[in-house]
Amino acid sequence: MEVYDRIARGDVFYYVLTVPEGQNMFDIAAAAEKLKLFSAQDFLRAARDVSSIRDLDPAAPTLEGYLFPSSYRLLRHTSPERLCQLMTARFRDVWKEFGAPTDAHQAVTLASLIEREARVPMDRPVISSVLHNRLKIGMKLDCDPTTIYAALLAGRYRGAIYQSDLARDSLYNTYRHPGLPPGPIANPGRDSLLAAMHPTSTEYLYFVLRPDGSGAHNFSKSISEHLIAAARYRRASQQEQIEEGAPLSAHPGKKTHHGN
Repeated sequence: MEVYDRIARGDVFYYVLTVPEGQNMFDIAAAAEKLKLFSAQDFLRAARDVSSIRDLDPAAPTLEGYLFPSSYRLLRHTSPERLCQLMTARFRDVWKEFGAPTDAHQAVTLASLIEREARVPMDRPVISSVLHNRLKIGMKLDCDPTTIYAALLAGRYRGAIYQSDLARDSLYNTYRHPGLPPGPIANPGRDSLLAAMHPTSTEYLYFVLRPDGSGAHNFSKSISEHLIAAARYRRASQQEQIEEGAPLSAHPGKKTHHGN
């Protein structure tokens, strides 16, 4: 009778795919595969079809950045293409709320960097100001998450940043190439999109995590100020690893070497 009642009510079984802010298409593919909806490769193949957002971003290399973070209720037979349609449609709804600015490519790409760099909400517009300031003067962004994304695209990310990653000649590697990467490196949420379009007005060019474990950053105008703040973070990070008995990271300067 319980089964009969559910059929009579039209109850449908859904899979719930939750996509947090800042996940990239590789993360989403893995999550969908874990739910046994379809293979990760099938989703990545669908995410490389940009026809659904071509009008918003003619330069988009993939749907990265437009797969809006949210929770999606999916049927057992939902296809990768259908999931991409749902996610990009949700992005369009949010984009319309912002007044549908014309240059989606730059705003979404910037927002993806902010999303991956910021750990606390108050830092987003300030990090945005650093990136805008660097772009204005032609200074390389030196953004760790872009280096990670370049390694992911090459299928060579090993869980940490190595010197070989910093040296990789990918257009996504902002240590090698000035300006923005060719496209977003993750899928930003509403707050990071707003921060990208409305940065705080500052003269900052550098930022590094504070050594207190809060997730907030110290911001600096000069390289001398930044190097002092970076040294404090390195010492705290290395001391923490020693106390935990963990090996020192392959790239101990992570989150510290913007502009070094």
